[in-house]
Amino acid sequence: MGSSDTKPKEQFVHGVFESIAGKYDLMNDILSFRRHKAWRKFTMKKMNMHHGNTAIDLCCGTCDWTLAMARASESGHIVGLDFSQNMLNVGERKIVSEAREKQIKLVQGNAMELPFEDNSFDYATIGFGLRNVPDLRRVLQEMQRVVKPGGQVVCLELSKPTWQPFKGIYYAYFKHILPMLGKLFAKRYEQYKWLPDSLALFPGRDELAGIFREVGLKDVQAHSLTGGIAALHIGIKESQHV
Repeated sequence: MGSSDTKPKEQFVHGVFESIAGKYDLMNDILSFRRHKAWRKFTMKKMNMHHGNTAIDLCCGTCDWTLAMARASESGHIVGLDFSQNMLNVGERKIVSEAREKQIKLVQGNAMELPFEDNSFDYATIGFGLRNVPDLRRVLQEMQRVVKPGGQVVCLELSKPTWQPFKGIYYAYFKHILPMLGKLFAKRYEQYKWLPDSLALFPGRDELAGIFREVGLKDVQAHSLTGGIAALHIGIKESQHV
């Protein structure tokens, strides 16, 4: 996929998130049936971060996961990267209120071209952002590049429920009710109508696990969350034997 193909999607997604930044946390509650905090807690347990660990959080949005990692690491350097400055501004306020501005650095940047050296971090994470990027393989390759050998690439994302009758109910909610809620809460009907479309094109849990392996990640775990409406994927960067 050339850059000319990715530009319209990038611009549209950028516009969406710039405009909804102030309502983003509320909408996440609605979108996940208020489960996203529990999902993140489960993810943090699986990641098993230690004091002093470093991480980069891609598509960090309003920095909830960035902050969770900073707390777990206590002293390790954490980077939050997002292309929406409005989102980062909301995140910055949370970081300042927890007095973690020395530990966390926020960067406005592109998840497909990370401005960091190879083998820089213990963890690279992306929460509810992989379905919004123009080229998810390229993002996973970049995440793998910047983590150290033995480091983890972690993706928490909405997924496609496979369990009936939940599947039918969820898709009806997603297609019809969610955009109306978007209109009500964020006055952004078009943007939230776009969310189900982004999910329809996104790979299912097993398919995404396959892509993790394709880009060279090892020991790939894929966990289904809340009847499959979300999934957690973790892959390990192989140690390089020279």
